[in-house]
Amino acid sequence: MTATYSDTELEALLADVESDLVERKAAFDGDAPRAVRQAICAFANDLPARRRPGVVFIGARDDGEPTGLEINDALLLQLAHCKTDGNILPLPAMTVGKHTLRGKNIAVVTVAPADSPPVRFQGRIWIRVGPRRAVARAQDERMLNEKRRHGDAPYDARPVRGATLAELDLPRFQYLYLPRAFDAEVLARNDRTLEERLAATKMIAGVDDPTPTVLGVLMLRSRPMDLVPGAYLQFLRFAGPDRADPIIDSARLDGPVADAMRDLDSMLRGHIRTSVEIGTGPTEIRRATYPLAALQELVRNAAMHRAYETTNSPVQVSWFSDRVEIISPGGPYGDVSPETFGQPGLVAYRNPNLAEAMRVSGLVQRYGVGIPRARRELRANNQEGPEFDVDAHHVRCTVRVRPDWPGNVSSAP
Repeated sequence: MTATYSDTELEALLADVESDLVERKAAFDGDAPRAVRQAICAFANDLPARRRPGVVFIGARDDGEPTGLEINDALLLQLAHCKTDGNILPLPAMTVGKHTLRGKNIAVVTVAPADSPPVRFQGRIWIRVGPRRAVARAQDERMLNEKRRHGDAPYDARPVRGATLAELDLPRFQYLYLPRAFDAEVLARNDRTLEERLAATKMIAGVDDPTPTVLGVLMLRSRPMDLVPGAYLQFLRFAGPDRADPIIDSARLDGPVADAMRDLDSMLRGHIRTSVEIGTGPTEIRRATYPLAALQELVRNAAMHRAYETTNSPVQVSWFSDRVEIISPGGPYGDVSPETFGQPGLVAYRNPNLAEAMRVSGLVQRYGVGIPRARRELRANNQEGPEFDVDAHHVRCTVRVRPDWPGNVSSAP
């Protein structure tokens, strides 16, 4: 949880113009949205090792005097989106609120030091140098990497003992992943070794310990499941509505995460059926059993949030004549409970580094929108939204076939 300050403490920070824990903005317009995100990134990195939250005040001048800016829900929502719009990675721990300080309302963004730095904004690492922001140098980045503690790191950032650097597909990393992960100017400097770049993206434990992490195995090893049991996708197509019905298609997709997801995309396309109705009007009417985009979002959400540490089970995609079921091993995580699962804006990342890597690889566009987008796509296809059955051990997502589908969905494709 992000630590908070009392209003008295906030007023003291607001008045301290030399503090490296404070950023002030008179309004949230012009260049301010970019500068605020840089400040959030810098506070999360906590290079001075203050071990205290940094604060961004919106509605205050440089001298700490409030401007009287209107602090409304729209502004607070814009500030909250700084966390989830995919520009700051890994996701920062932060809170947003309205406070009355020095007699006027001010928006306050409180940012906790990251457990697993470095944190980047659009591919660059920002830090605090006294009361100003700056881009980290190579030495600064090494210091941030040293701050990581393997025992405290998320499971996806922990080393896989017994794995070696030679097992990773390094050309894939250099020529496919890196150009997406880093700002082009940063790469052009070319002052980092391959090991430093692997460590910076958490593919290996560190420069001095080039052991592949769980993330490195998932993204860069030809068969991740050899070292991370259960790290694959299982697809089954049944002829009818029950598991006792004959299996008419199956596959175990056990390559790197990006390959497995795209191979599954091809299978989903092959099983979706579309009818064409030619009427008296100028256009034909097309109906599909399922919208591909909805199934993609739900499967990728399952792979991103699943538990890899406590189970050897894969993500299972079971296609029946009347529905598709997606089972993700591991129940809800963090602040998410079975009762609140799927609520808009409520997201906790069990695998934050995998989430970042999937975004870099183009598998997800923005965090926290997968389920809402699936609902939207299903609604546009005249279908009910996904149904979730959630307990401590799994999340089962069920999508029902389009109710007015004219074909016989129980027949083989």
